[in-house]
Amino acid sequence: MPVIILAISCLTAAGQDQANIPGGISIAIKAGNASELSRYMNATIELLLLDKEDFYKKNVAETILKDFFSEYHTKDFTIRHQGAKNDAQYAIGNLKTEKGDFRVYFLLKKVNQELLIHQIRIEADHGR
Repeated sequence: MPVIILAISCLTAAGQDQANIPGGISIAIKAGNASELSRYMNATIELLLLDKEDFYKKNVAETILKDFFSEYHTKDFTIRHQGAKNDAQYAIGNLKTEKGDFRVYFLLKKVNQELLIHQIRIEADHGR
């Protein structure tokens, strides 16, 4: 019986892609550092941030995030879930700020063998 369970466990693990979100992303969000976060962004990024929702060039998205972090000073950021499928990876986390809590979602895709953020979604977390 243990052999069967081990074989099933190995098959299940082999069928799932492993997420490996660059640690610098979490550090940048936790620090409220939009400049550092932009190092991980694709040239164009979909940004959904409170009242803003559009595709932006990397430098414009960085400015919008700088404004957000200036208004909402970060206290903590923790990734709660992450996953992967093919060449895409995602993470969902909780951002705590002085003015409230937010749910953060980001999607990364491989570009020339480098994982880059293609989408960031930051929305108010009302205790979901």
